Amino acid sequence: MTAWARVVVARPKTVLAVAVLFALACGLFATGLAQKVSAAGYTDPGSESGAVDQWVHDQLGSQNPDVIAIYTAPEGRSLADIGPQVLAAVGKIDPALLDRPVESYWHSARSQYLRSADGRSAVAVVFAAGDDNRRIAVYPELARDLRVPGVETRLTGYSALAQEISEQSRHDLVVAESISIPLTAVVLVLVFGGVVAASLPVLVGSLAVVGALGAVGVIARFTEVSVFAMNVVSLLGLGLAIDYGLFVVGRFREELAAGQSTAAAISRALDTAGRTVLFSALLLMCAFAGTFVFPQPVLRSLGFGAIAAVGLAALLSMTALPAALTLLGPRIGKWSWRADAFERSEARAQRFWGRVVTAVMRRPGAVAIAVGALLLVLAAPLTGVRLGDIDHTALPVGNEIRSTVDELAVRFPAANSGATILVRESDGSAPTSAAITGALRELGAVHGVKQALQLDTRDNTAVIHAVLTAPDRSPAAQDTVRDLRELRIDGLTLEVGGQSAATADSVTAVLHNLPLMLSVMVLATLLMLGAAFRSVVLPLKAVFMAFLSLAATFGVLTWIFDRGHLASVVSVSVGPISASMMVLIIAVVFGLSTDYEVFLLSRMVEAHEAGADTEESVRTGTVRTARVITAAAALLVLITGAFTLSPLTPMRFLGLGMVIALIIDATLVRMLLVPALVKLMGPANWWTPFRSRAIVTTVRETPAEAKVPIE
Repeated sequence: MTAWARVVVARPKTVLAVAVLFALACGLFATGLAQKVSAAGYTDPGSESGAVDQWVHDQLGSQNPDVIAIYTAPEGRSLADIGPQVLAAVGKIDPALLDRPVESYWHSARSQYLRSADGRSAVAVVFAAGDDNRRIAVYPELARDLRVPGVETRLTGYSALAQEISEQSRHDLVVAESISIPLTAVVLVLVFGGVVAASLPVLVGSLAVVGALGAVGVIARFTEVSVFAMNVVSLLGLGLAIDYGLFVVGRFREELAAGQSTAAAISRALDTAGRTVLFSALLLMCAFAGTFVFPQPVLRSLGFGAIAAVGLAALLSMTALPAALTLLGPRIGKWSWRADAFERSEARAQRFWGRVVTAVMRRPGAVAIAVGALLLVLAAPLTGVRLGDIDHTALPVGNEIRSTVDELAVRFPAANSGATILVRESDGSAPTSAAITGALRELGAVHGVKQALQLDTRDNTAVIHAVLTAPDRSPAAQDTVRDLRELRIDGLTLEVGGQSAATADSVTAVLHNLPLMLSVMVLATLLMLGAAFRSVVLPLKAVFMAFLSLAATFGVLTWIFDRGHLASVVSVSVGPISASMMVLIIAVVFGLSTDYEVFLLSRMVEAHEAGADTEESVRTGTVRTARVITAAAALLVLITGAFTLSPLTPMRFLGLGMVIALIIDATLVRMLLVPALVKLMGPANWWTPFRSRAIVTTVRETPAEAKVPIE
């Protein structure tokens, strides 16, 4: 870092120009990204449902309707009266868009299943051709042709739902950025006491978002990328770049205030805060690399996007930011409302946090027990958490597509994808007619199955469609799928597919691979923090703190989203927590927890390496970093909190989850529990089997410099 600081100081304009041009060049690949991302990818292609659905698709075509149109005859007219209009509209659909002809009440052998009991409404079912992305992409064209003037038309289906969520997600991204960036700039002005210093992290954050979106654009050319990756990139790229900028700019101004020259301040800032930023970024990237163990494309793409955002944020914070600081030098304090605004606010913060840490040091045991007990209470609801995945309830109550899904389940259950069951003899031969009849009877008797119908017999396999009473992918439908799989019929083997089965298999895949993801994250954290601090105890404590923050965060989220407390206040749908969103929150919260831990402990280790005892090291580390950590958390709360304005439940889950995690971690854990535990562990904190000193700093402070006055 010292060598890099010399390069930055010697060629600041070159470094700044190269960094900015690199980010903008990356951003060019973001062109058309909105059309390349996917709203699919939540299923496990290697699961039982994946194999069944692929077999059925190859043999019979898709059984998962892309668009379902419900037509209701106007008052005084019958379904027969509107039939010619509907058929004319359906006839306008380009056959190249379809996997097979449209099936409807007016031209179907199953017409009795596609009409409502009151005879006022009927259904048309459309199966689009192509892969998931193409099927979703053609939805607007299909929807345009399916709407009949003068006839009430309500649309839903797989592609309709995916397209609605995708469009809303892109809209929410624009809204969140338009709100969070100005608010963040205002808060930074208050933190730094001036416009110039505040503008640098925002500019770096904006460049990081542009560059990271371009990186996602490159990735989307080679693999499936979820539409939510764009939101994650925006959230992390902007939030982390501002956080990292806050760390570096804050340390730079601290060194200038201590009388250092610009070159010395840059060197010192990069050697301390800069090194911390690099370790933090590597830890976050390792945390998101844990998503690669999951088979679902959506989770891997979220990992790709997050790693790109973190990498760009750290890279620009180590290049463009210090180069700009070198060019500005002491002018960093320009456009402040008073010359010593930053120093005065820093002194006030140190006095306040000095009193807090002194109180913690007096009774570290009591503080540790009280905070630990509170976190465990917050985590308690997690014991009964239910997991699901993103379905129609992701849309707000009152949304037409969501309400139409619920209407279908009640009035037209046969139009849903339901469950597809492949029935074979145990020896692989074709099942007899008697065996199929018995299977239909047994399957139809399963709780949650309205009716079991034989679709076809192909390749020694009977294909049976189970009409479910619950909407596709709902918890009740998943329970029915589990009951179907537990059914045992002598001499026959059963395999279950369909949307609800795919959701159940996706949750199972997440739970199966989650321990591996956590192992990757923990191992990377222990190795990297061990290298950073040359300590065995501090990395173990950091991991324990991260899991405690995670447990408390998910306990609160379970209490709200799954149990329904305060759900009406925050306007979210009550139901199982999305397994994919849970994985994302785990990676983000774990990474940010260790991020703040590294920043806090690095200052403690700095003081200890300079000769301070444990208590004085805790005091110095906490007081010197408390203001920056709380400010960084506050800024991330603003950025992530903007996503809670989205009407989509998954986005509110992500935004609210981040807000809760940041509040818990930056206050209860970092500022209270960590100092108390470090104090209680005493010299054990610094025990190491390594002889070499920590690498978090190369410039030693004297013990006198390490001490921070509290009055």
